[in-house]
Amino acid sequence: VQLAESGGGLVQAGGSLRLSCTMSGDTFIIVDKGWYRQVPGKEREEVAIQDSRGRIIYADSVKGRFTMSRENTQTLTLQMDSLKPEATGVYYCHANSKALGVVREEFWGQGTQVTVSA
Repeated sequence: VQLAESGGGLVQAGGSLRLSCTMSGDTFIIVDKGWYRQVPGKEREEVAIQDSRGRIIYADSVKGRFTMSRENTQTLTLQMDSLKPEATGVYYCHANSKALGVVREEFWGQGTQVTVSA
């Protein structure tokens, strides 16, 4: 499985950005998928995750402003509205495969930089 993000950039606070993740390869093995964010000096954190049942869980910090959806079977998007400076970071697309409910493999994209200016 290969993941490739696009759509990052520089935006002023209050603006919007739309990130896309193109998934290729053996995507039929993917169970959970979503987006993570990382800022320097901090651990990578979940932003939005869709589990095998289709439920989407958002981080409290982005609820009501970020929306994750599937543009098509190969593309996962993250619409980010009303952006705040604290949303700045590198955004990674993530997916995993599981066996008997246990994570077997994890897949990451290369990341895309999002910078929100005050």
